[in-house]
Amino acid sequence: MGRLVPEQTIYRWDLDKTYLRTEFDTIQDLLRTAVEPAARKQTVPGASALLRELRATGPAAISILSGSPRQMRRVLEAKLRLDGIEWDSLTLKPSLRNLLKGRVRFIKDQVSYKLGALIDARVRSGGGTQEVLFGDDAEADAFIYSLYADLMEGRVGMEQLMAVLERARVYPADIPHLVRSSGRLPRGETVRRIFIHLDRVSAPEVFREFGHRVFAFHNYFQPALVLMGDGALPPAAVLRVAADIATRYGFTSDALAASFMDAARRRAIGKAQAAQLVEACEDLHLPIFAPVRRTLEQMAEELQEAMPRLGDAAEVSAVTVDYADLFSRDRARARAARSRAKWKRRRK
Repeated sequence: MGRLVPEQTIYRWDLDKTYLRTEFDTIQDLLRTAVEPAARKQTVPGASALLRELRATGPAAISILSGSPRQMRRVLEAKLRLDGIEWDSLTLKPSLRNLLKGRVRFIKDQVSYKLGALIDARVRSGGGTQEVLFGDDAEADAFIYSLYADLMEGRVGMEQLMAVLERARVYPADIPHLVRSSGRLPRGETVRRIFIHLDRVSAPEVFREFGHRVFAFHNYFQPALVLMGDGALPPAAVLRVAADIATRYGFTSDALAASFMDAARRRAIGKAQAAQLVEACEDLHLPIFAPVRRTLEQMAEELQEAMPRLGDAAEVSAVTVDYADLFSRDRARARAARSRAKWKRRRK
């Protein structure tokens, strides 16, 4: 798969725990999130900066796909506007409609909702574009996104899809539409990258069996670096994301350099990206405070020193995944992460 061409790239974003700092592990969390005004909602550090930089490249579309209920559309749109975000579509979950029909499982079901929404959106948009997907580790985003990608590549057939839908306990009435729509998907290597925000502080290694297409990240400087390597962002845009994180959230040069080295260790980026950043820092023309400028320059110095030890980024290649077998293990991972998050909150 070649480099990304911005005007031929669709970016699809989740909201909760990917863009917004939200909690929904308890009924109290859900109620608090539902009534919280836009001005009080908190953005994940660097998320808005990266989204604005991606919009500036003139992409084919920025589409938001969220598990939040449709009744939250007004407040979510208000929050995005407060952050200066422009989007092309915002899909929210029809939770209330399904609840009134007695379909209680649908409230927590992500497989049929997100997979169906991704497939329907792709069928409408047709071929000719690549996709970059953003999600988190709180639910099954890596699983659903990878399944969606492999459906388009023809690596998952109807038998395996049906097995996954059965294990996910998808309502029988929803299955025919999913199967028919998946059959209309344009075929090809469409999904270039899947970025998973480690909101639950999961170990990145738990996503290894999805292959290099899935990159689990600790902060938004990391996907910005990977997208630079893919040709989607210029180095100056990546430095602006780094400057935003340093200014608003106090990231130091050591933290930024460590984020780079972590991504390099996992071969999502390499020596070429370090050289790009070092060169960009030497010609820095960002309207930023002197301390932040110095932070970026110190980061570049650390990368310059580390460059002889860096290798090359790995090629993004498909791996064989038995999704029916993986489903239960991925669900167990999400449950363990949720329990860990609850325990940490009780300890505070």
